Amino acid sequence: MSAAPHLNAPLVLTHFTAPLAQTPFHPRTEAANRLQGWAPWAGYMTATCFGDSTMEHTAIRNAATLYDISPMVKYRITGPDAVVYLNRLTLRDVGRLAVGQVHYTAWCDDLGKVMDDGTVFRLGPDDFRLCCQERHLPWLLDSAWGLEVRLRDETEDLAALALQGPVSATVLAQAGFDIQALKPFRLATFPFLTGEVMISRTGFTGDLGYELWIGPDLALPLWDHLMQAGALYGLMPVGSEAVMLARLEAGFITTGMDFVPVQHAVREDRARSPFEIGLDWMIAWDKGHFTGRRALMAERDDKSSKWALVGLDIPGNVSAEGAILYFDKRREAGFITAACWSPTLKRNIAIAQVEARHASCDHLWVEIYALRELQYQKLMLPVTKTARPFFAPNAAVPPHRGGSDAA
Repeated sequence: MSAAPHLNAPLVLTHFTAPLAQTPFHPRTEAANRLQGWAPWAGYMTATCFGDSTMEHTAIRNAATLYDISPMVKYRITGPDAVVYLNRLTLRDVGRLAVGQVHYTAWCDDLGKVMDDGTVFRLGPDDFRLCCQERHLPWLLDSAWGLEVRLRDETEDLAALALQGPVSATVLAQAGFDIQALKPFRLATFPFLTGEVMISRTGFTGDLGYELWIGPDLALPLWDHLMQAGALYGLMPVGSEAVMLARLEAGFITTGMDFVPVQHAVREDRARSPFEIGLDWMIAWDKGHFTGRRALMAERDDKSSKWALVGLDIPGNVSAEGAILYFDKRREAGFITAACWSPTLKRNIAIAQVEARHASCDHLWVEIYALRELQYQKLMLPVTKTARPFFAPNAAVPPHRGGSDAA
């Protein structure tokens, strides 16, 4: 055990000299980032755009792309009570998750308000990985009370890449990874140099895609290997701007953008339940107790949800980002959380939160301020409710499987 620092010793603060950490792929992403556009993500620097976000989005939909997802928060959960623990913590039934399978889930506080969403990987009978946007270690530790389970933040122990696009399977095959048998939401491990890489058929773009997980020491060799294998297929790195556009087309929601995590909500009415953000489908009511169950059962039985999350079509081509929705042009009824003119769909689309009584979106109008030659022009446009995902391509199936995939 090392000696404790002397209480009177001057405290030297150096954290401000490097306020954001660099991912294991930073030497490659920095070299490729012609605009040097960066943004913070969970304490790390992440590229927003490497040169042209429009071309990067086009590559997601027509070729293959690499996106550094190393900042994603990753927790390892092991022990004989790991299944019981995750069933207490999250909404879905982890007991139904097979070894080598992944599922999307969310978790709530005691009042049934959503804290975060993420993915659970079952790596072994009693071995799981939980990936999410926010850091939750205190909550995860509290939730483990009385259970024989071990938790570890392994965010810094793993580098990760999202390889997305209709030819991503071809790139992996060219790189020597046999992923032909890999179905959606499944994972497999392959040898790579002195270690191994885990590949899961998961992603955040709605297109065919995979995520690759590897130790930091092999991150740069993996990046170089993939870029070389994908050179003939148009593989390019992409930033968060292109990925956020693709995720909106796919209708996926994002923590902190489409809903406020309850632990971050300063105003009491900002927190949302799974019913209010379209995640109620994942609640496994028959698995027994889980955190928030009593409150969610009451909300279900009383039909007391106050909000609904909807997809919208909007006339024209001016993005409605952040716009307010009105009922009959007079009374506020909701707001847009994400919006874009979709290059893929050639439609103006949006995700919105509306008051539950307006969930049908009948007689709803959106107020947009369009910049016209340095002056804003107010547009009041009718909206139409539409199903999510906005975009679900057939290309999400690898070419060799001919549409025979089933999760």
